[in-house]
Amino acid sequence: MEYKVIDHFENKETIVSAIYKRLILECEKFGTVVQSPKKTSIHLDAKSGFAGVYTRKDCLLLHIHTNFEIDNPRIEKTEKISANRFKNTVRIKNPDEIDKQIIDWLESAYKLKS
Repeated sequence: MEYKVIDHFENKETIVSAIYKRLILECEKFGTVVQSPKKTSIHLDAKSGFAGVYTRKDCLLLHIHTNFEIDNPRIEKTEKISANRFKNTVRIKNPDEIDKQIIDWLESAYKLKS
């Protein structure tokens, strides 16, 4: 089955697509961003994946792939996924939460994977 980005916003509150649109707008300032929809998520790729988006009813879970652990109260969970890679999860409930701090983390992840 082929998945589409739009599929991830069915039965979700409208704020979820607004958050996603803001996220993509900010990430595209770094360079080309390929949106790769999967069954349960949307991968954001430069040359490889730098972030993952998981839609929920009223928010997004954003996984930011870095070469460092982000030590910040906004990070709900951090997983070490390989020797030098971490998946840092942040819950975003409003487009305004995509602020300089999150953009900086995303840009670091983007540069790592481009």
